[in-house]
Parts: sequence; structure tokens; C-alpha cells
Amino acid sequence: MTGTGVHTERQLGTQLAALGVEPGGFLLVHASLRAVGPVAGGGATVLRAVREALGPDGTVVVPAFTARNSDTSSAYRERVRLLGEAGRAAVRAAMPPYDAETMPCDAGLGVLPEIVRRSPGAMRSAHPQTSFAALGPYAEKVVSGHRPDCHLGEDSPLARLYDLRARVLMLGTGFGTCTAFHLGEYRVARPPRRTYRCVVRDGGVRRWWRYEDVALDDRDFAALGAELERSGGGAVRSGVVGSARCRLVEVADAVDFARRWFARNR
Repeated sequence: MTGTGVHTERQLGTQLAALGVEPGGFLLVHASLRAVGPVAGGGATVLRAVREALGPDGTVVVPAFTARNSDTSSAYRERVRLLGEAGRAAVRAAMPPYDAETMPCDAGLGVLPEIVRRSPGAMRSAHPQTSFAALGPYAEKVVSGHRPDCHLGEDSPLARLYDLRARVLMLGTGFGTCTAFHLGEYRVARPPRRTYRCVVRDGGVRRWWRYEDVALDDRDFAALGAELERSGGGAVRSGVVGSARCRLVEVADAVDFARRWFARNR
């Protein structure tokens, strides 16, 4: 930290290494830059610090979700809550089709995902609602093959990160943001399913697409994460980066614990 109370790239990198971020790994990052505090250079500096901790062989991954092109998302329901049918129809008509190259990440994800998405060399998966962006030498390996009818299951980057022994870094965020838990929802016996709808571009034509997938529900993720943290065994490492309390956990540990927890508690 500088004498003015502003965090530096070197300081953040040192703290990330102390937390357990290792060179050459895969890191799924959820970040609140507000919690991290003032950083010289802002979010771009935070990304550089993460990449420096991972080294030249490491790959950083972020959720790059887009709810604005769907009428089955919670964001849509909140947006049209006070509108009549004509107003809801107008909102649906104005929804843009998903474009992996140009559609911004949802603002609710924080600043870092959009910085990653726009970085030279970054790649983004093809799912029209729950895409991921990755930056590093194995970015394509992480994001390729994301089936459009599989949000966060076996044909998504989450399953690939599980197999690659990736870790989740919660940089000033709580377990409510831990996307990896969703893979556990797919791995329980007979998970509930629901219908999703979103706007896509098909052969240059804007159209609505409807599909069935696992019913995703993150409302109990904070409670799930708290129990994971209490379970001991060193699964969750915690520390401070900048001004933020941070957690580091292996994707596989988070997913396996979540699967067992869902079987008992849902």
C-alpha cells in the first residue's frame, strides 16, 4: 500500500500468493473491487496482479453471464414487475440477441469480468445466458464446447475446471457468488428441471430460443458455503487481499461438498 492508502499491484500479488494462488493454475475469479478498496490503476491492476500470481502458464476465468436477453431470468422478472402486458412485450422486443464478441457481461457481476472479456487474447464460451470468459494459454480449452442447452453442467466450462483441478477465488465476495456450486446441482440424483428462453442470432436472424435444463437456484449458497467453511479439513483458505477478506477453494471440493449438501438439504 502506498502512503496515500492506495493498494499497489505488487502488494496485491504478494497477498494472492500468500493466500495460496500458485503459478500455472486455473483460477475462477469472483471479485468485488469495492471490497478490495482503492487500487492504483483500478480493475486492470487487479487483473494484472492475478495474472502475475498465476504466472505465464496460468489461466484466469470469470463468469460472463448475460441476463438481458432472456425473459425467464430473475433480472427480467424484476424489470417488468410493475409493467402491464404491453410494457412487458416492449421489453422483450428490445432484447438484443447474444453475441459472444460484443455483448457486455452483466453489471451485477462486477467490473472484473468485463475487463477480462475485453482483454486482448480473451476467449468467451458460446452459451447465450451463462457464458464464461478466459484469459491465458489454456483459455480455449476452458471455454470451448459449452453447449447452449447446458448452463453450468457437464458440457460447460465448470465441468472442465473441475477436471483441471481449478480453484475458485472469491475476492471480497461471499459464497453466494460461488458459481461452482451450481455444478453440484447437476450431480444430484434427478435434479429438477425447468424451461429457459432467450434471444439468439441464428444465421443472422434474431429469434427466441427455448430449451430445458436444470433449475438453477443460488438462494441457499451462502448457507452452503458457511457449512463448507465450518467443515474444516483445510478445504477453504482465507486471507486478505487489498482491504478485502478473500477465500480460495478447489472447484472439486466445492462441487463435491455441494452435491452432498443438496442431497441432504433440498
